[in-house]
Amino acid sequence: MDQTHFDVIIAGGAAVGSAAAYFLTADPDFNGSVVVIEPDPTYQHCATALSAASIRHQFSTEENIRMSRFGTEFLRTFADTLAVDGVRPDPAFHEGGYLFLATPAGLPVLQENHVVQCREGADIALLDADALRDRYPWLNVDDLAAGALGLSGEGWLDAYGMMQGLRHKAIAQGAAYLARRVVGINRSGAQVTGVRLDDGTQLSCGVLINAAGTGAPALSRLAGIELPVQARKRSVFYVQCPERLPGCPMVIDPSGAYFRPEGQGFITGIAPPPDQDTECLDFDVQHALFEEVLWPLLAHRVPAFEALRCGRSWAGHYDMNLVDQNVILGLHPDLHNLYFANGFSGHGMQQSPAVGRALSELIVHGRFRTLDLSRMGWRRILEGRPIIEKNVV
Repeated sequence: MDQTHFDVIIAGGAAVGSAAAYFLTADPDFNGSVVVIEPDPTYQHCATALSAASIRHQFSTEENIRMSRFGTEFLRTFADTLAVDGVRPDPAFHEGGYLFLATPAGLPVLQENHVVQCREGADIALLDADALRDRYPWLNVDDLAAGALGLSGEGWLDAYGMMQGLRHKAIAQGAAYLARRVVGINRSGAQVTGVRLDDGTQLSCGVLINAAGTGAPALSRLAGIELPVQARKRSVFYVQCPERLPGCPMVIDPSGAYFRPEGQGFITGIAPPPDQDTECLDFDVQHALFEEVLWPLLAHRVPAFEALRCGRSWAGHYDMNLVDQNVILGLHPDLHNLYFANGFSGHGMQQSPAVGRALSELIVHGRFRTLDLSRMGWRRILEGRPIIEKNVV
């Protein structure tokens, strides 16, 4: 690449970085240059490709609901919006819904969240145990008080296809992609002046975006800023069951276990116990977690799962915000042109369209113009005022 200066350098080219590149190059008020630095152009280890690839509106925080609602609308028009030379990308979005289940002890939180979600325009129905039994006869509801079901807007998709659609459209609109890693950040006072790549190339910039996922803390330290984010491993298991589960949505058990349809089977997972959920960068699947923890929970909730068979499995990572499990978005007060979009804690793929748009607005217009996401910035982190999201899966 002959060019050595870019108006915007984006470190990280998965869903968030590619969404930022797309929205920047789509903004008629932006006429600058954009380069996305992505060390793994195969994306085989990125969180987007290894995620459960789902989108939901059932959060407890207004900003999270609004970001995901925008994500849904973006997916509904994805093929038309991101078409390139007549090729219309298909993210295979299936609005199968989320079903959050609650025991009597968890019912008050479910009801409180439902009020917030409905106020924000989410299409969520609150079902009591009898209604759950009637709708899902395969579900054990004996210990349940209620469930919150997304009637529209929630579901699952081809996350890799979504990411590639954003990437291809950004390139068609003028963004460059470079298969390199940022290994140095050059500063002059409160300004980032450029980056050094792993092949020795020096690039200067007007703005740098940290969208590096689990690599974000290391990148942040290159600029002298400590980012409270760690990589936390999550294993996903593909299972098959001899019985059909008609109308099965993405089910979130009170235990934290989840499952949803995928092809002729289901994908499922659960977070490790807190004492085992430490920083981790390997991709070793936690098979003992499935055998000892997950399978018994699944068999309790769906008796037919007693006979399930586990096929393939894989592991990916959350970029976990250790403060409040919400994204850290925007500028750090010590640097005037380094934008952060990190710590999604498992919500990055579904929030990437809204965050990409937000980054574009901050850079081009100097403020949020559509969704006010100012509460998600660094100030709450630095002042110790976490935004508690009750629905972290």
